[in-house]
Amino acid sequence: MRALILLGLVGLAAQLVDGSLGMAYGVTSTTLLLAVGTNAAAASATVHLAEIGTTLASGISHWRFGNVDWKVVAKIGLPGAVGAFAGATFLSSLSTEVAAPVMSLILLSLGVYILIRFTAFGLPRGNLGKPLRRRFLAPLGLLAGFVDATGGGGWGPVGTPAILASGRLAPRKVIGSIDASEFLVAIAASVGFFVGIGSENINFSWVAVLLLGGVIAAPIAAWLVRHIPPRILGSAVGGVIVLTNVRTLLRSDWIDASGGVQTVAYIVIAAIWAAAIAWSVREYRRDKANESVEAVESDLRQRTATEEETASA
Repeated sequence: MRALILLGLVGLAAQLVDGSLGMAYGVTSTTLLLAVGTNAAAASATVHLAEIGTTLASGISHWRFGNVDWKVVAKIGLPGAVGAFAGATFLSSLSTEVAAPVMSLILLSLGVYILIRFTAFGLPRGNLGKPLRRRFLAPLGLLAGFVDATGGGGWGPVGTPAILASGRLAPRKVIGSIDASEFLVAIAASVGFFVGIGSENINFSWVAVLLLGGVIAAPIAAWLVRHIPPRILGSAVGGVIVLTNVRTLLRSDWIDASGGVQTVAYIVIAAIWAAAIAWSVREYRRDKANESVEAVESDLRQRTATEEETASA
């Protein structure tokens, strides 16, 4: 019972992050399932089955708050479904001994990317309003869907930063559109896992509690997306993913590190993680201060222009 309650809380927390950042439900949940010794393919299958419900709830919530661009959903979601099915069948063909460290490497790479991307660069806002082309979204969806199924997560970490980096869509619409399109990816990946490993290796009680936690969090996250600084959240989530997957790799047969080496690695990663969060908080506050100064200067310029017009009249 304690394990089920913990999984429910994991699903709730992961969806809060995913719905407000546009990524990390699958990566976070799969990382924790691997940490407790779950088979790699079964872990990804469990998460994707839960995501069928959580992404539907999240997509509806984001739509109700006006955070979804349906043209983007169609252009990226359908290729994403194809990539997810291919990734699920590929992962299902790997042995457990090979799949677990391979998945951890994928998750670690995504975690490092998230940590660096949001800590160092924040969110780009250039080119806002320009159209997103199918020739950009289709290959992106195909790649993100494949990574998502093989890594147990990756649709958001691959898709969200790529679209944000283009600067053509408002951040809240990027997040809402990625979350809505992930419904198609979750269905396709789940079908691929059923074909590859069947249902006997999937713990459906785990699916249910992950789903329940995610569904509860989905509408809250859709509302929070307007209020939580993505830069800070991205740094926090990236650190969790990096730390957990380094732990898995150090304990794997590939490395089999000693206890002393593991301890040093954890301390170094924790220090970098803390520094990244502190930097993100500092940069966020500085950006907010600059925006306030610019707003005051703009208001003063408008007042001066109005006074000059009144005087000349």
